[in-house]
Amino acid sequence: VQLQACGGGLVQAGGSLRLSCAASGFYFDDYAIGWFRQAPGKEREGVSCISSSDSTTYYRDSVKDRFTISRDNDKNTVYLQMNSLKPEDTAVYYCAVTGWWTRMPDQYDYWGQGTLVTVSS
Repeated sequence: VQLQACGGGLVQAGGSLRLSCAASGFYFDDYAIGWFRQAPGKEREGVSCISSSDSTTYYRDSVKDRFTISRDNDKNTVYLQMNSLKPEDTAVYYCAVTGWWTRMPDQYDYWGQGTLVTVSS
């Protein structure tokens, strides 16, 4: 199983980035994918996740109406469109895969390497 996250970078507050998570090594359609982030000195937190079947989505309150998660099962890829970025969104963002419908990090089985998002004020 491999998850490759990319798309991070440096952006000014109010700007946008789109993260991608390309998956391989498992039947992508059957698994939920989550995005998590970890800022320096803070615990990893769930940002958003998308289910395997009907693409049900979850967003943490602080990113609702700014972030959009989507998946393309033909490309085995999940996207996180991040708009109206704020300095507090600065973190390393990780994607992960789970066979459950959950936002709890310890219930995700495989993780990508992370991509750094830095939002300047």
